[in-house]
Amino acid sequence: MVRGPLEGKPVPQPDSHFFARQPILTGDEKVFGYELLFRGSLENHLGVANPTAATRSILDSSTLIGFDILCDGRRAFINCTRETLLKDYVTLLPPAQVVVEILESVPVDDLVKEACIRLKKGGYTIALDDFIADDPRTALVQFTDIIKVDLKRTSPAEQAALVTRHGSPACRMLAEKVETRDEFAACKKAGYSYFQGYFFRRPELLHAREIPKNQVNYLRLLQATSRDEMEVKEIEDIIKGEASLCYRLLRYLNSAAFSFASEIHSVRHGLAILGEREVRRWVRLVAALGAGENKSSDLVLSALVRARYCELLAPKIPHGESDLFIVGLFSIMDSILEMPMGVVIEGISLDHETRAVLLGQKSKLDPIYQLMLAQEKADWTTLSALCSQLKLTETHLTECHWQAMQWGREMTSSG
Repeated sequence: MVRGPLEGKPVPQPDSHFFARQPILTGDEKVFGYELLFRGSLENHLGVANPTAATRSILDSSTLIGFDILCDGRRAFINCTRETLLKDYVTLLPPAQVVVEILESVPVDDLVKEACIRLKKGGYTIALDDFIADDPRTALVQFTDIIKVDLKRTSPAEQAALVTRHGSPACRMLAEKVETRDEFAACKKAGYSYFQGYFFRRPELLHAREIPKNQVNYLRLLQATSRDEMEVKEIEDIIKGEASLCYRLLRYLNSAAFSFASEIHSVRHGLAILGEREVRRWVRLVAALGAGENKSSDLVLSALVRARYCELLAPKIPHGESDLFIVGLFSIMDSILEMPMGVVIEGISLDHETRAVLLGQKSKLDPIYQLMLAQEKADWTTLSALCSQLKLTETHLTECHWQAMQWGREMTSSG
């Protein structure tokens, strides 16, 4: 079995048991940053004599060591309470990578203003969370770089008025809880610069949409590797039929993800030295990467993180003959390919339970699938309940999630 560069190496573990992130996108759906969500606030960990030392320990283990992993090299939006602001806890983090997100519960007074001034002088970006019309934090707008407006707490008229009043090149507007393409289009037209929500994870299905040739090839690859009797020649022919795919595969094989003694010079050479299991895995990974080439990078990264997360959990969870790596990988393929899941998996040989769970039907794999989604959405209540149901420890769950994020980052970097 080919081992990736992260396997067998110590992995820095976050102190918090559960953590998640939500992507923040630009108008062209590129990832600008991630809001980091940890179960429990920073202050929950600071009931000790030396809070600064405790904070440094927490941030070193859960954030600084793995910032590139947690945020895929983008900015981290970190929620800050009044105490976090006044005690300058966030200044332990690098200003170029952090957006200080001031919560709606923070009252505005001279001490809070002074904290904002210190942060601005330190080069930090400041955001106001859940901003509404006549917000009591309006006095902080003078220090603010980003204003986040919750679409569920404001009307369309208020959303537009907030842009008119506060939006400027120095103060960008961010729409959060954007769940549909229509909401995204309306906010973009109104002048919002950033968008947070899962609108981009829902495929925009167009009637009589022609599938681009390269996406047809990715589907053909997925179909070819899903058959019981895999034809290597068929896979080779599909790859050779598209130059960009051939290049991607060769580059991937020669990356740090594999430890071959010599470089791979041809598709046939690569297929010959890999075992059947690794050929299947390799093709599925690259097909997913290629299919999402023009999509938000978070979609492709999420597919890989989900796949690896489920695969790492597999030894501890009964799953029959189902390949949990495929469950995770395919779970978001409808959004990547912009077509219904039924079309995506049509003609692909999947076991009954995997096919059912991907189609939203009753399946024995549903608890695992829901666990994966709860981890991603920061739904801690559901996550804890499923953790108990599946007899998994929180520590193991966190380790698997952390390692999956590291692996996903490595795969997308080398692809």
